[in-house]
Amino acid sequence: MPDADTHEVHLEIEGMTAMWTRADTGDSPVSYPAPTYSAVKGIFESVLWLKTAEVVPQQVEICSPIVFHNYTTNYGGPLRKSKVKEGSYQLVATVLINVCYKLHAIVINDWNAEKFIQSSDKKRKTTNAAHAYKAIFQKNLERGLFYTMPCLGWKEFVPSYVGPLRQETTPQSDINLTIPSMFKTGFPNGKYTAWQPVFTRDVHIVDGVLTYAQ
Repeated sequence: MPDADTHEVHLEIEGMTAMWTRADTGDSPVSYPAPTYSAVKGIFESVLWLKTAEVVPQQVEICSPIVFHNYTTNYGGPLRKSKVKEGSYQLVATVLINVCYKLHAIVINDWNAEKFIQSSDKKRKTTNAAHAYKAIFQKNLERGLFYTMPCLGWKEFVPSYVGPLRQETTPQSDINLTIPSMFKTGFPNGKYTAWQPVFTRDVHIVDGVLTYAQ
């Protein structure tokens, strides 16, 4: 069922380090120069997540120069090869530093979620989840209340600022480039569906602004 009732949400996020991992860079990951569609969606949903609302990223403004930096850490997780299971694996990555973004999205009612929610659910107090999302989202953002801690790609890259848009930050108008292929999302049919990775070709950043293909 289509939904014409959309609501805009916005936030600004800043931090020392970010990693928007390119899917083609293997065990020495390299960051895209800007956050992916799914990463932006995740940042919004870390402020607020609702079963019946769907966040649809629209645009990101890059408000600081793109600066790549070498990053090395020791990884001790379950994805290590068998021959290094007894010790840590040294992970070398190429990340971004001193980042700042203004993120823009719309919220729509997620009609696909209806069949996953019992009609007797007493917590549901509105039929317009998108409107409710925006109202609660703005309160949470202003008060610094989060569903989960926002991050700049990797969980260890926590932001130094997450909040309402600030007037003093503006897009870097000298950033103009094309990303030949960029990961968009792993769940194109909604959060209750199976994994199906989608990539967008020829993603353009114009005057420091990336607009996501819908």
